[in-house]
Amino acid sequence: MSEPQREVVVRRAQVGDVDGLVACSSALFAEDAGTRDPSVNVGWPREFGPDRFAAGMADPTGLLLVADCAGEVVGHLTGTVAEGSTMRPVKVATLVSMYVRPAHRRDGLGARLIAEFSAWAKQAGAELAEVTAYSSNAVALRFYERSGFARQSVTLRTTL
Repeated sequence: MSEPQREVVVRRAQVGDVDGLVACSSALFAEDAGTRDPSVNVGWPREFGPDRFAAGMADPTGLLLVADCAGEVVGHLTGTVAEGSTMRPVKVATLVSMYVRPAHRRDGLGARLIAEFSAWAKQAGAELAEVTAYSSNAVALRFYERSGFARQSVTLRTTL
């Protein structure tokens, strides 16, 4: 007999969620950037995350969501929206960071986070939404493509 699934609520982050946000962000850095980009400081979330997340909750141009399962943060999404420029005169929403703990993957939680982000972006007047993922992270690329994002550009890098 399998264990019953606990309900996961997607909601705006609150001050009491900072430790859970730092834990999820740390897991994301270790799992994604830590295995794909040696130039990334994988300790960043623990050192700078608490202040960044606390400030993000008060930022009117930002979105900070948590996936809450019985009081535990099991996922998060951060996003921003920026006014257009003379070069690209449209308001753009950027999905900055998203993570779902492995035990909660494959049950639609990522899609729920994206849906909340998209609704928020539309309400904020954004005409475009964008997200960046490592080219070697095929799972993330497939997920974002299933969520309606299309590949637009490639960043090439070399060490000096």
